[in-house]
Amino acid sequence: MVDTKQFLQEVTKAFEASKNIPKDKLIFTYDGVLYPTAICDIDTFKALETFETREDDVMLSAYPKCGSNWTTMLLHSIVHAVHNKQPSAIIPMIEFKFPDKFEKLKADSSPRVLTTHFHYEDIPKSFFEKKVKILVMFRNPKDTAVSLFHFYNSNPILPTYDSFDTFFSDFMSGKVVWGSYFDHAVVWNKYLDTDTVLLMTFEDMKEDLEGSIKKISDFFSMPLTEEQVKDIAVKGTFKSMKDNSKNTHGEIGDAIFRKGEVGDWKNYFSEAQSQEMDAEFEKRLAGTKLGNVLKYNIYCKW
Repeated sequence: MVDTKQFLQEVTKAFEASKNIPKDKLIFTYDGVLYPTAICDIDTFKALETFETREDDVMLSAYPKCGSNWTTMLLHSIVHAVHNKQPSAIIPMIEFKFPDKFEKLKADSSPRVLTTHFHYEDIPKSFFEKKVKILVMFRNPKDTAVSLFHFYNSNPILPTYDSFDTFFSDFMSGKVVWGSYFDHAVVWNKYLDTDTVLLMTFEDMKEDLEGSIKKISDFFSMPLTEEQVKDIAVKGTFKSMKDNSKNTHGEIGDAIFRKGEVGDWKNYFSEAQSQEMDAEFEKRLAGTKLGNVLKYNIYCKW
């Protein structure tokens, strides 16, 4: 659907740059949150404070490994189907550094597909002032933790972990890139009844991709025909995207699209770890709107 040459060049550059970064410098802290040095920097974060949003921007907010790359590709497909607009070669993650990033974003035609892993409070205020519609993606925290663990160990821009046990401890304390899963979830839970926010889950998309695509396209006021929905769903299964990931994401494709399964956490969690996360969920999300949508008792039961 798009010439990915420029996009892949930027991904390759980030990979190459990471090889020259000492292992203890692969991540940096900004406002108490960890970020990858190879793809983020403070200058970009500061520039985002004055970033000009548009009311018709198509925005996705997702904690890492909650299906953001999968959903981004679906959003591009929806925009292409309705507006005949090819995906931009610009990496859509707003906090990633990119040569001439903001000039290119300014020149990009509408609607722009933009994404972020930022905590709610770090998203540029203009998105809220302009009432930009935001699709919020979450995934059950146990599968998210396992997926992020593998992402660390298969991605040269991040440090590696010797064991899941060590990673689990950091995940639970929020000492991972983009911070605590539960901090993200608790804050987003406050804004789910806003007209400009649509909550979707990785699990619901796995269960009913066509229904999810229709819900997303209607939310962004980009209605699709039944035929378009089916076509996007066929090309947009996790398996299809994984099979094509070398072409779309180059060297990082395997790290981004790993298994895409629900319940893989059972292969990694000890009973004690499962109970620790259950207790954290109970304390912070049980009984909330987001907590209910996550169907924790179905997907995270030991």
